[in-house]
Amino acid sequence: MKKLSLKETLFVASMLFGMFFGAGNLIFPASMGQLSGSHMWTASIGFLITGVGLPLLGVAALGVSRKEGLLELSGGVGRRYGLFFTLALYLTIGPFFAIPRCATVSYTVGIQRILPEADQTLVLAVFSLAFFAAVLFFSLRPGQILTWIGKILNPLFLCLLGILVIRALISPMGNPLDIAPAGAYEGAAFSTGLLEGYNTMDALAGLAFGIIVVNAIRNLGVQEPGEVAKQTVRAGIFSSLLMALIYVLVTLIGAQSRGIFEASSNGGEALAQIAEHYFGRAGALILAGTVTVACLKTAVGLITSCGETFVRIFPKGPSYRFWAAAFCVLSFLIANLGLDAIIAYSMPVLMFLYPLAIVLILLTLCGKFFRQDRTVLRWTIGFTSAAAVLDLLRTLPEGTRNFFHLNGFLNRVSEMLPLMKQGFGWVCPALAGLAAGLLLYGRKKHSLSERP
Repeated sequence: MKKLSLKETLFVASMLFGMFFGAGNLIFPASMGQLSGSHMWTASIGFLITGVGLPLLGVAALGVSRKEGLLELSGGVGRRYGLFFTLALYLTIGPFFAIPRCATVSYTVGIQRILPEADQTLVLAVFSLAFFAAVLFFSLRPGQILTWIGKILNPLFLCLLGILVIRALISPMGNPLDIAPAGAYEGAAFSTGLLEGYNTMDALAGLAFGIIVVNAIRNLGVQEPGEVAKQTVRAGIFSSLLMALIYVLVTLIGAQSRGIFEASSNGGEALAQIAEHYFGRAGALILAGTVTVACLKTAVGLITSCGETFVRIFPKGPSYRFWAAAFCVLSFLIANLGLDAIIAYSMPVLMFLYPLAIVLILLTLCGKFFRQDRTVLRWTIGFTSAAAVLDLLRTLPEGTRNFFHLNGFLNRVSEMLPLMKQGFGWVCPALAGLAAGLLLYGRKKHSLSERP
């Protein structure tokens, strides 16, 4: 029976890390470090749970389930739900939010600061066109994704990031313990860190990327399902350890920067200040290269994953090449709306999808205890969905909430539903749905055992 060597496992883990870790994964921990200050370690624990732990569980769930992708995995709840959830998830981490964000973040953090006097609208259009042309070039060669991301783009990214991080650690700007936490981090650092991890979208990506990892392992000669599952989890662990290390280091240098700088409006600005402090003008170039490579490799993974999934969902429809090109074009158009518009509406969608993803992952991993019974799945997902809609409405932009007169209703619900104010209003309904599902499953199992 074929098994991966350590070298092959590390290549697969590098590929998985490369698809996970984009510029957003740098921006959010840097901002968290600046705002959390002396509470950075508490906030980091929360961030690592949702930013590292959940993605690892997502990859593991797909590997352990031995399913052929998210559609089949979520289809255990029901065919229609599986189709809805799969489309919603892939469009969110694909052309609607995550892929356009790759281009706009790399532009905002890198190019915009190098060319501050230029016509930014025109420069963004030119940059995003070149960016997605490169993404399409790599994406049209999905069979070489292990080489492109795992062996070329990812090592380049790590080298560029390492230059900045090592310099910052050698000459720290301040001591995080001397920095007072700001905002929500002052009294709720852990839960704020948990929600900050949502912004990475990596738990959603874990469910999407799992099948790419499975296929890469199969292409390396591992065919036995149990061994594929084992190697998938193994690669996921290696990838998660590297992600956790970088998150902690970036959070730390963000917190240290408060010894000199005030908290920035976003993590991109914070990283730019840090890079320019240590390297001057060259720092802007290092940061631009780091961010652009990070975004490029993530966008390639997302386009590849989305394209292959849509081919499976619509087997009689267009080819993979069509979907890859279409998603690149759509992402290009949305990217030119600007980073602020993308971020404003991504958070409500994430607040809806994340609870559903978390519950699906946990139910899959614990499914042997109730034999993946559809009754349990439906009741748990059903209750979770209802609460997740409330979280979606609560995090809509203020103008949208005011337009639909939602504030009064949401305030009343927040008083009644535990943890909703903290962003976890779905937890109690999910547990209630699970209890109801298990009760009905137990009754059904008991009635079957009594039949002659």
